[in-house]
This record gives sequence, structure tokens and C-alpha cells, in this order.
Amino acid sequence: MTDPVTNEDELPSEDAARDGGDVGVAADASEGDSEGEATPSGRGGADESALGTTLEALNDKHLRLVAEFNNYRRRNEQERLSAWSRAQGDLLAKFLEVLDGLNRVAELDLSNATVEAIMEGVDLVERKFLRILEDAGVEIIDPAGEPFDPSRMEGVMRMPAEREEQDETVALVMQKGYALKGALIRPARVAVFKHG
Repeated sequence: MTDPVTNEDELPSEDAARDGGDVGVAADASEGDSEGEATPSGRGGADESALGTTLEALNDKHLRLVAEFNNYRRRNEQERLSAWSRAQGDLLAKFLEVLDGLNRVAELDLSNATVEAIMEGVDLVERKFLRILEDAGVEIIDPAGEPFDPSRMEGVMRMPAEREEQDETVALVMQKGYALKGALIRPARVAVFKHG
């Protein structure tokens, strides 16, 4: 079998082969450019300028939004702190009324005051204080006779129950508990009946 004879003139040059290109394709491409066909690089300057302007406008808008949001957040935080301070001030003013009542009871002339008058003054101050707590949303937990609830109560001792139905109920409240708007502040300390 013989190899076909090739004409060296028909082979691509070494440079064209090295570039991986085809001489005919390269010639066609250069002809297209010379005929003035529109290419993306022909409009590049105008497109880049428009894109740059748009990018600059968007960046400026973004920076303004960030600054506005930071100002809003700062104002909101200041208003929240101011409202909290006002609420604390209002509550303190109400407690000062209770303190004034206690001072009046403490300053009673013991030579003229009766035990009943002193107790009446203390009861008045206590009622005023409880009303202030209630207005603030404080719930008093006084669970005498209720079933023992470990989520709201702390059992500190057991007491023998005379009847089976008393089992696991609160026998004695040693210290009342308190909750603020549903959140437990302090559990009630109780003694619990245990049958058998």
C-alpha cells in the first residue's frame, strides 16, 4: 500500500497550525471586519459609559438607603430608651406615694396612736401598693388549696394529708409568688400535702 502524495502548498503554514486556526477562516473573519459590519467592540465606549453611569447612580442610591436606615435605627433606639425611662419614672412616682404612706405610719405619735390605727394605716399602704402592682401587670401567685404546679411553685416541704383527695395539693403558702404579664418573676414557696 502506498501513501498518497500531498502537495506542500495545500498544507497550512506552521504558524497557522500552531495557533490552531484555519487560514481560510481567519481570512473570512478579517474580510467581515473590513466590510464595516457592527461588532460589540464598536459600541463598547457608549455602552460602558451608560453602564458606568447606571452603576454610579445605583451605588449612590444604595449608600443613601444605608444612611437612612442607620438614622432610622438610631432614632428608633433612642425613642425606645426614652419610652422605657418614662415608664420607669411613672412607676417610681407611684412607688413614692407608697413610701409617703409608710412614712406617715412610721411618724405616728405612739403615745396617742392605737394599735388599730397603726394597722389601718399599714393596710391602707398595702392596698395602695397592690393596686400599683396590678396596674403594672403583676399577678400575685397565692395557690393555697390548689394542685401543686412545679412551673409556678417551689415545694419546700411535705405535710401528711388526712384524705386521699388532698394528695399533691398546696397545704400552706410560705411565700407568695409573682408573675409579670405571664412571665414568672418568683415562684410561690409552698408546703404540699402527701397522702400515705
